[in-house]
Amino acid sequence: MTDGDRYVGRLLVAAPSLWEQEFRRTVVLVLDHDDAGALGVVVNRPLPVRVDAVLPPWQEHVTEPARLFRGGPVALDSALGLVVVPGDGPEPVGVRRIIGALGLVDLDAVPADVSRSASGLRIFAGYAGWSPGQLEGEVAEGSWLVLDAEPSDAVTSRPAGLWADVLRRQPGRLSLLASFPDDPTHN
Repeated sequence: MTDGDRYVGRLLVAAPSLWEQEFRRTVVLVLDHDDAGALGVVVNRPLPVRVDAVLPPWQEHVTEPARLFRGGPVALDSALGLVVVPGDGPEPVGVRRIIGALGLVDLDAVPADVSRSASGLRIFAGYAGWSPGQLEGEVAEGSWLVLDAEPSDAVTSRPAGLWADVLRRQPGRLSLLASFPDDPTHN
């Protein structure tokens, strides 16, 4: 792993102090990070839209909740597929591994071919993107916690609880952030 891709495959967990509505209590899986910037998808924001509203062939293959997820504020009219493929064998047809069990899906592939070897599949509308140095600056100022991901984070059946779940499994005092109140003024 080079210094430029140190966040690839890791989670950006919004710090409790990040109040910007777009990213408040979000969990972002970083898919690309180099000198040109960074790109990821918010993995805990399901939309009230079924996948078949935009990509009908994929509906029966996506992981519950079988909804389209808002991947971020950029290019909401585009779709990105993410898959969990256990093992370290060759890439299945229609999948490009990112890191470990996580891979990007070619949405022009045959859904049954992709899902045959997958333990989870999710479709995102849009993505989160950062210009060169922007993400590093946001991490340095404390907006994001950079934490290790588990493959199941990308396709959890409990997206609403993912922010707290990821924090709760951290060692030491960091796990205490999981119980940080949604609105500290009501504490």
